[in-house]
Amino acid sequence: MEKFIDLLSKEVADAFEKAGYDANLGKVNVSNRPDLCEYQCNGAMAAAKVYHKAPIMVANDVVEVLKDSSVFVKVEAVNPGFINLDVSPSALKDYILRMAADEKFGLDAHDGSKTVIIDYGGPNVAKPLHVGHLRSAVIGESIKRIYRYMGDKVIGDIHLGDWGLQMGLIIAELRERQPELVYFDESFEGEYPSEAPFTISDLEEIYPFASGKSKEDEAFKAKAMEATFKLQSGVRGYRALWKHIINVSVADLKRNYNNLNVEFDLWNGESTVHDVIPGMVSYLKDNGYAHLDQGALVVDVKEETDTKEIPPCMILKSDGASLYNTTDLATIMERMRLYNPDEIIYVVDKRQDLYFEQVFRCARKTKLVNENTSLKFLGFGTVNGKDGHAFKTRDGGVLRLEYLINEINDKMLEKILSGREMSKEEATEISKIVALSALKYGDLSNQASKNYIFDIDKFISFEGDTGPYLLYTVVRIKSILAKAKEEGLEADTKNIIEPTDASSKNLLKTLLTFNSVVENAYDELAPHKICAYLYDMANAFNSFYHENNIMKEEDSAVKASFLGMLKLTLDLAETSMDMLGFSAPEKM
Repeated sequence: MEKFIDLLSKEVADAFEKAGYDANLGKVNVSNRPDLCEYQCNGAMAAAKVYHKAPIMVANDVVEVLKDSSVFVKVEAVNPGFINLDVSPSALKDYILRMAADEKFGLDAHDGSKTVIIDYGGPNVAKPLHVGHLRSAVIGESIKRIYRYMGDKVIGDIHLGDWGLQMGLIIAELRERQPELVYFDESFEGEYPSEAPFTISDLEEIYPFASGKSKEDEAFKAKAMEATFKLQSGVRGYRALWKHIINVSVADLKRNYNNLNVEFDLWNGESTVHDVIPGMVSYLKDNGYAHLDQGALVVDVKEETDTKEIPPCMILKSDGASLYNTTDLATIMERMRLYNPDEIIYVVDKRQDLYFEQVFRCARKTKLVNENTSLKFLGFGTVNGKDGHAFKTRDGGVLRLEYLINEINDKMLEKILSGREMSKEEATEISKIVALSALKYGDLSNQASKNYIFDIDKFISFEGDTGPYLLYTVVRIKSILAKAKEEGLEADTKNIIEPTDASSKNLLKTLLTFNSVVENAYDELAPHKICAYLYDMANAFNSFYHENNIMKEEDSAVKASFLGMLKLTLDLAETSMDMLGFSAPEKM
């Protein structure tokens, strides 16, 4: 469905052409002076240079053609050559009715033929999620939902850190603490226990202890490296222990991600491509892509046009060990084999920009991806405390994500209980829903690449540009619609008529930008555009609400129209919030 702004531009472009000027000059924009007009066209300014006429003369010529337009209710030329436009209520109503009747509100969705893989999350097993994992999960989940709403086939992959020395450290420390475990008996040929000999709490204590120990005890470090080698070589007992580590960790990760309303389609990790690496290395060697440099196997990825140094992409270290580059390239290779994606998007800390530049160039140069496969890096900024530095606990440590979620839940519960009469059980359930909106909106409303200040008090406020403010608005709409239903009035978007006042008109003008906002958020990997749309919608609705006594409106047609507008606002709000990964309760 044609975007409303494009429809207006077409009308003005036709007027430019009829007046004897280039139709391309008729581009219309939302006015940056809403006190003067709703929309504006500045094409007369550019036309003046081409046609050697004063801008106001060109503008007057175009306005003369537009004076009989059914699309605009006001058209005027203003010095030095602006064309100010107010859209007609009938044009607005016609568009809104078509938009409301469309399955996706006028969005030109894709046909499902495009396959996209989004790589986000990236936690290490056996370690708790911390605040640094928040943005990848929240942004990646939103991008996945936006892409799916646009009609693409989307696969979300968490890409676990589940291989390498960290596993060896845990296994080596387990062997020192519990040498009697059957996993360390290399002569054992039976079935290993189905229950892990540790809990997630044990793992979270063992890993940092073993990591610190390896830095001070060379003998223990050697044991950890030996354990890593045995694991990667396929020693049965070590593989069985590793599977326990994965299962216990993934169960805990799923619980934590579920609290964020984040889901992954694939729970693959670095280990998934362990057996793919030898074949990939042979391919790179045999085709002359890789060469030895001081004993290491590398692929040169620099280009003549580079203005900065781009180091070679290292495939294997001089001792033959693989690196993150190796597993990421092997993962790309495997994704192409299994899914043949049209696009792969990585949602990772922006400080990894150079690393992904190397990996992407290497993948393209070595033809691990198809020529038409798009590789995108969405780098995000850091979550900072009020001091402007990386968010930390009071003792300077990295805050666990679980504790952060609990803290915001507790503060929201306290806030809800202090101002409303309801049971603690009901308040607890509602507070979790509202707190999630506070957390996610607080993050997503910022441009992904920017750092932002994590301010809980600001995030949980019911006023201003916050998640709770949006939810409060949505709950207000739900409450009015419920009351109308009790009175036997069913809200129907088909009943929307021409807006009768400025606040009604402004609300409809805000709602109709939905399709352009979603397309823009999709094209630019920008969930913050959806956030801005929701905030504008909430402000426009609340102005409309305060200007009109909806349930006491005496004109039945106007009242039915108001309820239809509420229904459309609610539908668009809930659809937009779902793309951000949160929802609204029935009451607050």
